[in-house]
Amino acid sequence: MPRWGRRTMIGISLHVSLGFSDEQRESQFCLDITIEEPQYEGLKRILLKLMLFYSKQSKDIRGANVIYKRVISQVDKPAIYDVFHLEKTFKTTFSLLVLHMWLEGVELGQYLYELYNHDLELRVSKAGVNLLLTKWMKDLEKIFYGNIVAYDAAMSTEAKNDDLTNVIWRNIFADDGSPMPSDAAADPVKAFSRYARRESTCMSLTGKEAIFSGNFMFTPLEKHLP
Repeated sequence: MPRWGRRTMIGISLHVSLGFSDEQRESQFCLDITIEEPQYEGLKRILLKLMLFYSKQSKDIRGANVIYKRVISQVDKPAIYDVFHLEKTFKTTFSLLVLHMWLEGVELGQYLYELYNHDLELRVSKAGVNLLLTKWMKDLEKIFYGNIVAYDAAMSTEAKNDDLTNVIWRNIFADDGSPMPSDAAADPVKAFSRYARRESTCMSLTGKEAIFSGNFMFTPLEKHLP
């Protein structure tokens, strides 16, 4: 399962019809940041130990919070919609949340999923479907797991080169189940596929400690705006 990573060079370009062309391919870097676990001394440390601040469960919960903040920060920024020519609708944002949750992987699964689920409930309510909240959440849960399975299959060793692009088209770009276009309209989809592969590769290069402590960032997309 994908993991985010160490500082390493990966030459995958993100080019769409606006902002990126074949002549403007750029080398990208996996980004790393450092977030240190607070180290208290003396009486404060003793009290925090008594309050189980340093227990595995507490550390996992804090880690899940940091990871999910990374996810929603990427998904809620206008850049990801502008770069890939996506309309910011509930469906699109939900699809992006699922993809970035998949990129993070299954570590801290329960704690991370609870944060995601609570956030999703708030987003569903904000979208104005309060009366159908329970039904919506059940339907979205099915879509969530269906998308995860599809991404896993598209990134497997048995997958064809265009499998991930087709899955991303169906899950994120298409509204009516129509086939992916074969002309320039497919460029943003192909660019998003490259983005997903790049993030997946970066994630695969990191260790558990880096993930648990939130020492990762998704690619900043603002610089790719036209």
